[in-house]
Formats: sequence, C-alpha cells, structure tokens
Amino acid sequence: MKLLSTDGSGTESRPVPFGSAARATAAALVGLAVLGGTAGPAFAAVGGQQVCRIGDSRLDEISGMAATRDGYVVVNDGADDPAGRKIFFLDRRCAVVRTVGYPSRPRDTEDLALGRDGTVWVADIGDNSAVRDTVALWRLAPGGRAPELLRLKYPDGAHDAEALLLSPDGTPVIVTKTPLAAGAYVPVGPLGKGKTTALRLAGNVRLPVTTTSNPFSLAGRLVITGGAVSPDGTKAVLRTYADAFAFDVTGGDVVGAITGGEPRGTALSDEPQGESITYTPDGDALLTVSEGRRPAILRYPLRQTATATATPAPAESTRTTPSEPAAATTAPTAQAKPTSASDRAGPLPVGLLVTGALLAAAATGLLLLRRRRKAR
Repeated sequence: MKLLSTDGSGTESRPVPFGSAARATAAALVGLAVLGGTAGPAFAAVGGQQVCRIGDSRLDEISGMAATRDGYVVVNDGADDPAGRKIFFLDRRCAVVRTVGYPSRPRDTEDLALGRDGTVWVADIGDNSAVRDTVALWRLAPGGRAPELLRLKYPDGAHDAEALLLSPDGTPVIVTKTPLAAGAYVPVGPLGKGKTTALRLAGNVRLPVTTTSNPFSLAGRLVITGGAVSPDGTKAVLRTYADAFAFDVTGGDVVGAITGGEPRGTALSDEPQGESITYTPDGDALLTVSEGRRPAILRYPLRQTATATATPAPAESTRTTPSEPAAATTAPTAQAKPTSASDRAGPLPVGLLVTGALLAAAATGLLLLRRRRKAR
C-alpha cells in the first residue's frame, strides 16, 4: 500500500511508501516488547539545567514555547479554562508580563513558533480523535492585539499533530504524531484570512527508537510532540516525550533536513509530560517545558564536539511516575548519530508485522486515553 501526496488539486505526486513505515514500526516494537531486545540507542541521561519556574496557575498545560531576547512566549494545550486560553508573554524570570486573547475559541493549540520578524505562530493542529475537517494557524503580528486565523486542510484526511516548524522563508511545516512515520506537511500556496489553504505531504519523518526513560515508556518514544528551528535557520529539532533529535539545515530546507538528515539525539529523561521545545536566541542550547503545575523551563546545551556512539540499550524501564527534573548540571549533553529503525528493519514474518501493528495501536491508544482523561 502507498500513500500519495497531492499538490492541492488532486494530482498524484511523489509516492511515500507506507509498507516500509509499517515494517519499521513492527520491527522496533516487536524488538522492544516481544523479544526484549535492544531495538534502539540509549543516550546518556543528563538532566537539563533549570532556567526558571513558571508560577502562574493559568499555565498548567503548556504545549508550545518560543524564546525571545526578553523572555518566552508560551501557549496551553487546548485549555478549557478561558483564563488559560491565551498567548502568554513571559520575562526572563518566567513571570507573565502580557497576554493576548484569541478572537474566537481555538480547537486544540499544540505548538508555537516565532518568525524572524517577531511574528508569533500558534499551531491549532491537535486532533486526538482525527475528526477535524480543517486545522489552523493563528498568526500574531509583533505588538498585535489579536491573532488572525489561517485555516489549512490535509490532502489525505484528518491527522493528529503537535509539532510546528517555521522555515527561514516563513513557510510553516506541520509534523504529525503518527508513530515512527510522521508526515511533514506544507501549504501549497500563500496563507490567507477567510480562506482554507491546502496542505501537501512533503515527506516522512522516521526517528530512531531509543530506550530513554519517560512517563509513557515505549509509547513516549514513538510520537513527535514538538519542534523548532534555530533563529539563524541552520538547525532544526524534533522532540518526543523522551528525546530531542537535532538536524542540520542546508539552504533553508527544513523539510529536507528532518526527512533525510542525520539526527543527533539528546535524552530528555523523565520530563513529566514534555511537549514543548525551542532554541535559545543564540542557538547554542535547547529549552523545554512540560505540562503540569509550576513547570520549570529546562536548558540542554548543544555541544557539537560531544557527539558519541550510542551506548548499549539498558533493560526496559518499569517506572510509572516521572521524577522531578534535575537541577543544574555541569556534565555535557551526550549526542549521537544512531541508525534509523527503518534502516535496521529487514524482512519480517507476517505474524510479527501484525503483532507490531497491534502493539503500536495499544501503546499510542494508552497515551491518548491518558490525555483524554486529563481533559476537564
């Protein structure tokens, strides 16, 4: 079976093989859950440095963050409480200094990006039940009082997504939450208020499956929950609930980097529910923040000279509760260039493929169930 991308008019373009993605999913899951093998790399667990802690009670479901010279911009994950349904501007101490409301209620805001001119882009792209006809971006001009709504439509049906990356030329890239074979979608033309712009599938993202400890165990390593592009446009990063994967961007081609580049992994061990990631303004470190009350912004230095071969994978973690994020550390963040799960997957018996597919559904289903129960 093949998934075909379109150019917005229904014309078939570059085919994306679905079979190899399914084989990668099955291989990784069967290796981890059925055979108990070492199906992926293990990054050294180095805690992030706490930058500051957000004390505002309205910010308890942060799903998107960007860093500015003066502080941070954050949004909540589809907040049911009107008080939390805003774009929040924080100073360097994590104190709220300004809020901007939406002119209408967003559906499920999941990520946030900052343009080179200071424009704030909020990704209203969450769709746990895969029922939305359209998704949207909210665009807030520098100093603006209200964002404008820009609607988008997938060419191949509804998708749940939590990652937005903004290319240096301003093109938004949406990355879906499909386990191990996420789609990268871009608009086929200019965005505009009052219209719906078609998206096209520009490629597929396949991240390595690691053994990094996180509150959701295996499921937390399979789905992409956030993304960002460095301020100078030369690097991009995607994150799961367990790890961050950085890519070099050449010629402003963000899609080419995340779909065909070599990832460098950084363990984000045991973050409570990490869905946000961004670069510092100088691009020398990653910043993350989790959902939950009084969350801490954590800093992970990026040291290109600290690349290392992935260490042997430890036994599967049996933790059911996350630990408190670590305080400041002086140890360098370990990075690696692991092999993709799809590259390691050879021919598999049909029985194992079916087992892998069932495990994928079970793992991600449990994760979705937890999120739905959290809704107020």
